[in-house]
Amino acid sequence: MNLSRVIVLLLILLIGVGYVSWHVWQLLPMTATGKWVVTGALLLCLVCFFTNFIFGLDDKPMSVAVALYELGSSSLFIGFYLLLFFLVLDLGRLFHLVPRSFFYNSWIGTVSVIVIMTGLFVYGYFNYLHKERVPMVLQSDKPFHQPHRLVMMSDLHLGYHNRADEFRKWVDMINEENPEVILIAGDIIDRSIRALIDQDMASEFHRLKAPVYACLGNHEYYSGEPRAKKFYQDAGIHLLIDEHSVVPLAGGDSILIVGRDDRTNKRRASLRHLIGSAPKGYYTILMDHQPYHLEEAQQAGVDFQLSGHTHYGQVWPISWIEDLIYEDAFGPLQKGDTHYYVSSGIGIWGGKFRIGTRSEYVVADIKKE
Repeated sequence: MNLSRVIVLLLILLIGVGYVSWHVWQLLPMTATGKWVVTGALLLCLVCFFTNFIFGLDDKPMSVAVALYELGSSSLFIGFYLLLFFLVLDLGRLFHLVPRSFFYNSWIGTVSVIVIMTGLFVYGYFNYLHKERVPMVLQSDKPFHQPHRLVMMSDLHLGYHNRADEFRKWVDMINEENPEVILIAGDIIDRSIRALIDQDMASEFHRLKAPVYACLGNHEYYSGEPRAKKFYQDAGIHLLIDEHSVVPLAGGDSILIVGRDDRTNKRRASLRHLIGSAPKGYYTILMDHQPYHLEEAQQAGVDFQLSGHTHYGQVWPISWIEDLIYEDAFGPLQKGDTHYYVSSGIGIWGGKFRIGTRSEYVVADIKKE
């Protein structure tokens, strides 16, 4: 990102923070001291997000790091929705739908904002905790002797917020599906390897009852690619970085799994080269974390591509922006004979809220046509 874009984003952020802070100040039915305390506390929570990002959390005790992560990242989403809420209220005042008294030293206004925001984010939190099971049937013209079940996921973002106790539930949920293979399309790690090591996340991966194949995501690069590779090795994950693997299945069948390096690496191999060097005649599944240039998989003759990365914006209306950025920001797509699925992720980055989106995992049954 160039300097001019950074400056523009900072200006937009400062304007948004100023707008929300001014509204909160005007709304609160308190003395000036009380207004300073509440507004200052909100601003400190937002500052916490940036200090976490700039200075990191790995040098702090785990309990402190968890609290700072949750506080800072949640404040970003809450601040965003306060911005949207005050914009709606200002439009309502403009069209004489909301009285002016609602905005100034108003108990009614203050309680209304608190109740609505609390209700929204309580819903968002529990909606995030619910993991949607997405059934899928993949028809193949390849010679399979019997159907085969795979579980597919992306964007676990394990770390300070998606911790071992929660991941343990995901592992149990996946094992109940009795898959032959588990595929993870990047971003297993949120940002901190230390958070995974301290919680012994590797041992939880060893509880999975099927072999795990994964590709790198951009967050593996943020966390430090060499350390991420070491964690994958310790966790027993088959990491495919511009590589392919013929994976045996029940009944003497096999599939070809191809894992692309994340596009963060500008020198990653071309998909044409990867498929060209792979053995032919197998049902081919490509894992590519970021869903750009989907036509490449079609041109290379891939049967199915699994991607993630987008989170589908995590919260509405960011999901609308994702739809403008990507050809397929979420869900299934077909181009020619190639099928795609872009997952919104089983985990999430930042605040644990899903508003207008879902956390999910895919249960795919491959069957002969």
